[in-house]
Amino acid sequence: RAMALPLPLPEAAAVLAALAALLLVLICMIAHVTARKMQTLHRHEKEKFFVNAEGRKESVPSIRDPPTKELSVVVPSYNEEERLPLMMDEALDYLEKRQKRDPSFTYEVIVVDDGSKDQTTKVAMKYCKKYGSDKVRVLSLVKNRGKGGAVRMGVFSSRGKKILMADADGATKFADIEKVEEGLKNLQPWPNQMAISCGSRAHLEKDSIAKRSYFRTLLMYGFHFLVWFLCVKEIRDTQCGFKLLTREAASRTFSTLHIERWAFDVELLYIAQRLRIPIAEVAVNWTEIEGSKLVPFWSWLQMGRDLLFIRLRYMTGAWQLETRKCN
Repeated sequence: RAMALPLPLPEAAAVLAALAALLLVLICMIAHVTARKMQTLHRHEKEKFFVNAEGRKESVPSIRDPPTKELSVVVPSYNEEERLPLMMDEALDYLEKRQKRDPSFTYEVIVVDDGSKDQTTKVAMKYCKKYGSDKVRVLSLVKNRGKGGAVRMGVFSSRGKKILMADADGATKFADIEKVEEGLKNLQPWPNQMAISCGSRAHLEKDSIAKRSYFRTLLMYGFHFLVWFLCVKEIRDTQCGFKLLTREAASRTFSTLHIERWAFDVELLYIAQRLRIPIAEVAVNWTEIEGSKLVPFWSWLQMGRDLLFIRLRYMTGAWQLETRKCN
């Protein structure tokens, strides 16, 4: 029996191109159909209050209210009872000294316990009792929402003219806030009072590669390429958790945000670019701290999927730049 001859090269290429186009259409359909529509941001009844230093419940403010502080620091925390004290000690030491130098400078630190299973809330409440609930507030979420969801809840509960996202592990030297503030200042005049300044570890990339395995380095480069190719071209390090936003920029971007897990930073900056909000990228000091919640392979895989879906869902109109209402 005669053997079937392989397809000529041009025909084989045409078949592969057709299959690739079909796969892309299928992925677009899946991205569109599985997209969550913009909904009112739901707060559980217990998340509408925080406990003050005296143990009494107080209503959580809203980002829609006029600001009453110069700076809000939002610290998303999930099972951080061990790493949180170092970060809080450094941050509060800096903030207190700055306030003594300049009494007009006012601040608050909002620790958002993202449904932790350890004593994160208890540890954070010690700082609330020491410094007072006007300076340190603890917002305990009923269930885990993911880092992006925790940051958003903190942002929507903020009183600051400027809002800083800062990781609970203290990997970024807190005094570097002055660098990101300078980056924000250099963007003036801010269109519609909106601007964002991102801390960046891009200048440390060569040193970090030397300490990483080839596999993790490959994952990192793959992720950077996807971020650049699909979503954000101007910012080299989208994932540094040290970002400073004007109140108006925070309100607009977080009101539109859909992603609640690791890739939320990318969607945040994608939204900002679409809204033409000016963004600065500023080098900061950063040290890798043990205890990361990122699971190398699976977290990168999840982020890769999210990056593709961010682009496709906005491209197909499943997600739009509308504003979410906050309860």
